[in-house]
Amino acid sequence: MKQFLVKSLLLLAIASISACSFSQNKPVPEGPIVRIKTKFGDMKVVLYNETPLHRDNFLKLTKAGVFDSLLFHRVIKGFMVQGGDPQSKRATKDQMLGDGDLNYTIPAEIRPGIIHKKGVIAAARNGDEENPERRSSATQFYLAQGKVFKLDDIPSIELNLNNRAAESLFLKLKSEKIDTLMLFQMARNQEGYDKLLEKLKQQARVEVNKNPVRLTKQQIETYTTIGGIPHLDGAYTVFGEVIEGLAVIDSIAAQPTGANNRPLENIRMKIEVVKE
Repeated sequence: MKQFLVKSLLLLAIASISACSFSQNKPVPEGPIVRIKTKFGDMKVVLYNETPLHRDNFLKLTKAGVFDSLLFHRVIKGFMVQGGDPQSKRATKDQMLGDGDLNYTIPAEIRPGIIHKKGVIAAARNGDEENPERRSSATQFYLAQGKVFKLDDIPSIELNLNNRAAESLFLKLKSEKIDTLMLFQMARNQEGYDKLLEKLKQQARVEVNKNPVRLTKQQIETYTTIGGIPHLDGAYTVFGEVIEGLAVIDSIAAQPTGANNRPLENIRMKIEVVKE
C-alpha cells in the first residue's frame, strides 16, 4: 500500500492528542520487546504473541538490521506515523517513498479485540481491491496516534465502519464476478456491466445490514479515553503496542511535512531487540 493511509484515509487525520501511557492500570502484554530509537527519543514496543507471523517477521528483520537508518517517511498529525520502506535508506530529499517492500507479504492476522488504540504498531498493506486477503507489507508499519473521541462521535464512527464493510464486501463480490464483468466489457455492454455492479453493491449493503458493525464496550471506553483510530479496526493487522516512550509518536507527528506527507527533515529509526 504503502500509499494506503494517504489514498484512502487522509480525511480521517484530525486533531493530535497529548501523550498517555498504556501502562496506566493495565499490565504489559506478554511478548517480545523491541526498542525503536529516533532523534526524538526511544520507544519500547511489545510484540503480541496473538499475531505470531507478524511478531516473528518483525523480530527477524530487526535482528538482520533491515530497519536501521530507514525513515519515518509518511507523517499525518492526529493520525499516524509510518516507516519501514527499504528505499528510504538512501532516498534523495524529494524522492517519493511508500512503494518499497521485500519480495513477500504476510497473511493477515486481524484479531477481534485487538484495536487501533493510540500507540499500537500495525502493518501497512495494499488496498482491498488489489489485496482482498489484506496481506501485510513485509517491512512497512505505522504507529497509531489518532485522537480522543466523544461519546457523540460513536454513531458516526459506526456508520463509517459499516460503509467500509459494505465496500470491502462489494470488492470481494466483484472479484468473484470478474469473468462476467470482462465479458460485458468485451461485448461493449455498458448497461449490463453497470447493472451487475449495482446489484453487487446492493447485495453487499443488504448483507452488512443484517449484522451491522457496533463498537464494543472496550472500543468505546478506549477511544473516548486513550484515543486512537477506530476507523481502521478490522482492516489492518495490529501486532504490538508502545509500552514506554509514547510521547515520541507525538513528537514525530508534530514535524512539518511536504509532498506526500514526508517530513521536511529526515527522521531515521534504529530498531533493536530488548527481549525475545
